Amino acid sequence: MFSYIIKRIVSLIPTLFVVSVAVFLITYLMPGGPATAMLGMEATKEELDALNEALGFNRPFLVQYFDWLGKVLKGDWGESLFLQQSVLSAIGQYFLPTLSLALLAELFALVFAIPFGILAAYKRGTAVDLALVTSTLFGIAVPGFLLGMFFMLFFGVKLQWLPVAGYAPLKDGLWNHLRYLILPALSLSTVQAALITRMTRSSVIDVLYLNYIRTARSKGLKERTVLLVHALKNAAPSVLTVVGQSFGTLITGAIVTETLFNIPGIGLLTINAINRRDIYVIQGVVLFVTLLYVGVNLTVDILYGMVDPRIQLGKK
Repeated sequence: MFSYIIKRIVSLIPTLFVVSVAVFLITYLMPGGPATAMLGMEATKEELDALNEALGFNRPFLVQYFDWLGKVLKGDWGESLFLQQSVLSAIGQYFLPTLSLALLAELFALVFAIPFGILAAYKRGTAVDLALVTSTLFGIAVPGFLLGMFFMLFFGVKLQWLPVAGYAPLKDGLWNHLRYLILPALSLSTVQAALITRMTRSSVIDVLYLNYIRTARSKGLKERTVLLVHALKNAAPSVLTVVGQSFGTLITGAIVTETLFNIPGIGLLTINAINRRDIYVIQGVVLFVTLLYVGVNLTVDILYGMVDPRIQLGKK
């Protein structure tokens, strides 16, 4: 198992190298270069030259890149020009609300998706299956921000059960923390629940009529045991794939929802950094989110090896 993990980590090195180059190029893709992005189009040539000289932007590209990469590897991701704190400190501060939101949304998605997916597979071809599949199409088709506005109007304004927007840190109490996250988590989890339900259904159907399932039934095992222990276990690798992608999407793709519900997460940090042309924060957020997404995929690969040992040996 240890050698399998090492191989997976080593295989990610080329990907991370390409990502680092792409992240650094963000600075140079902006019109007028990083100095213009920071000072604005109204800056004079003397101001631009002074900033380029001070920050080293007038050096050759490769020199700048490897200097930046070396600092990143040492944990120095730069200083925010507007927040007056290090980029890593800012990311750590804004990441906690995003993580709480993503975890709650993923929990909502799994609570509904796994049982519904198994039920749809077991009731394949019936009215129950048709109703569940149709519901997933609705969940995929409706944008998350539209659901968010509906939840705000219905549960926040009309019923006044939950806050319309805002955020409370965990130190203010667990319930107070969660009540601000329930509506945005529901809006985010709808699409993910639909995708996980469809994948669970198709994966369970693929194994539900295999010989070992028939053998388990012939031994007199309860249908619940056959579905949950035998069928779901062997369908787990495919389900893990979509769950991992789902969680990565929730972490990296919640910008609109966080803005809509005024949650001070990574999405808000990214938008503010773009509006302020805070180059180092933009680079840091893109790099952090990419590393996080790669980390989620690595975790899924490791779970593959735990669920199905044949994957570790490269067997099929």
